Amino acid sequence: MELRLKRGISGSGPPTRFYNMSWKRRHSCEDSVRDDETFSFIFRPHTFSSLLILLGFLSYVAFSNEEIDDFNTNVKRGLYAVAVVFVAFGVTYARDGPFYRPHPIIWRFLFSCCVLYELVLIFFLFQTPKMFRQAVQFLDPKLNRTITETAYGDTCNIYDPENYPDDPWKNVKGKMDGFVVAHAVGWFCKTLIIRDFWMTNVLSVTFEFLEYSLEHQLPNFSECWWDHWILDVLICNFGGIWLGNKALKVLENKEYNWIGIRNQMGYKNKMRRVIAQFSPYSWVSFAWKPNTSIRRWVSVNLIIIFVLICELNTFYLKFVMWAPPEHPMVLGRMWFVAAAGAVAIREAYDFLMGVTADIGQSAWIAVAVIITEFLICIKFGWETVTMPFPLHIKWFWFFLSIGYIMWSFWDLWKVDIVTEPPEENQNITERAVSPRNAAKSKNE
Repeated sequence: MELRLKRGISGSGPPTRFYNMSWKRRHSCEDSVRDDETFSFIFRPHTFSSLLILLGFLSYVAFSNEEIDDFNTNVKRGLYAVAVVFVAFGVTYARDGPFYRPHPIIWRFLFSCCVLYELVLIFFLFQTPKMFRQAVQFLDPKLNRTITETAYGDTCNIYDPENYPDDPWKNVKGKMDGFVVAHAVGWFCKTLIIRDFWMTNVLSVTFEFLEYSLEHQLPNFSECWWDHWILDVLICNFGGIWLGNKALKVLENKEYNWIGIRNQMGYKNKMRRVIAQFSPYSWVSFAWKPNTSIRRWVSVNLIIIFVLICELNTFYLKFVMWAPPEHPMVLGRMWFVAAAGAVAIREAYDFLMGVTADIGQSAWIAVAVIITEFLICIKFGWETVTMPFPLHIKWFWFFLSIGYIMWSFWDLWKVDIVTEPPEENQNITERAVSPRNAAKSKNE
């Protein structure tokens, strides 16, 4: 049975607003996908059952927990209960996005958490610096003292026998920690999200320029030249991008023909089908092509800017919250943003391609989260973010911006100068040939 778009939440009624275009157009850029269990039991919403389970859970927790006359403890319990109800409602009634696997409920849960995270950020944004510090300590009492930013660019000798006679390669070995693997894995995931070799490399190089430009604000950005360009860009970033590009080709060439578990023969095939449930349901190759129109150029540049701001927010939020790099909130936010960004980028691409009529709920909330985080970093790190830039940094970004804008206009203008197709050239040539030359050519 050919896959058909679920209409509404329960499988009947008009399509949801996200899929207000026809199903054929929505999947026009995807490979042919067959699925014989789209409407099986596990894909139904079960709205009434989920309501009963939620109310039963809240009733049990409310009356079974020990009563404690502590304001902070009771407030935390109440906020946790509010968050559970909010997420449960979102999981049940939020619109389905472009991703199906392993189950649409996972992506509705992620979207609900994004909205909840944005509400928490809005609450933080309207606090004073003192109240913000108390709110952060309310989440984790250990975040009660400033973190000394570590500069990694003090000693940049690759081979240093004078300072380290016993281990001359100590400067290089000191950079080989868990973050090297994290860099490569991160750029591998970004390649799968953005699905464009050119854009990911632009992001990789541009972020290194940003680290150079902002090291006077956060010493954490200070690194050696070989750490920036050899270890980060060439080895970790490009290695992750290259592997991600190979994975893209595999996913693009894969045939997506899903056979339900009930129709699988033997336990081994059933187990393979269960494992395959955690692989992509289908795959769409991205063709951003920013040089084809002004609209595409602006859209692609906005996406690049938002991704870079999101990357910078990681460091500045860590700074204003006094959180060490290995703190669970820092690491958890990175994975959370990566998963949410995958849906947001896909929705933004569908909107740019004209597949959907609106930008998409996940893309909308992702932009809101990035901007709100950015405002929090500015408000509670004002003395740091307002440090004046060195003159050479200002001139660098000025000339780089001018050069990029000029090159972009030339690239856009170049696209308009298109030679006629061979058929048209042939027709024009035939019309331009005189009767005498035509007769001569015929005789030859």
